[in-house]
Amino acid sequence: MTDSRGPRIVGLGASMTAGTPGFFSPRERPPAGEGNEQSQYAYWMRRLRPGWEVLNRGMRGQRTDQILLRFEYDAVETCPDVLILLAGTNDLYQGRSARCALTRLEQMVLRTLEAGRGAVLSSLPPLNIASEDVKKIILDFNVSVRDLAGKTGAVFFDAYALMEDPSRPGFIRESPDGVHPDVAGYRRLGEALVPAVETALSRRAP
Repeated sequence: MTDSRGPRIVGLGASMTAGTPGFFSPRERPPAGEGNEQSQYAYWMRRLRPGWEVLNRGMRGQRTDQILLRFEYDAVETCPDVLILLAGTNDLYQGRSARCALTRLEQMVLRTLEAGRGAVLSSLPPLNIASEDVKKIILDFNVSVRDLAGKTGAVFFDAYALMEDPSRPGFIRESPDGVHPDVAGYRRLGEALVPAVETALSRRAP
């Protein structure tokens, strides 16, 4: 029997994947989530590509070690065609090792690609509430994320450049709390992710 469904996309990460502050993801408030559904990038991806199934698997406050613990359930058993991975902010803000966070991201990306699926690896957006030292760590981390995408063959998505306030370098724009986008910001994020996912779909192993 031919599988006639469109591609399944899984967004895996923490609060910016979940849709904070306006939306609780289906992982946080099962089965369908709760709040303003437009406050999540998955909503805007589905709106732009109605034939896609885009699953929101974000959980606010999680570090990469916590995300890795649920990787099998959220990013393997769901059998995505493409995985979007945006994670690491909580690690860095809590003073955890950037190297360990990158290692976990690499593990998740490699497992995805080795399974013949596409992967989109995102840089971390600016964090207004971070100290100058943490802001610098985020910038350095993002360079490493770009390098990791190039090394593994994942598609690099630059959420930092997309979300940065052009009038205030190092700060996120369109944010109600200095950490997360508002609805307009999530819309820009979701719409910008669509071509990145399409590239990842085209790179999948046959």
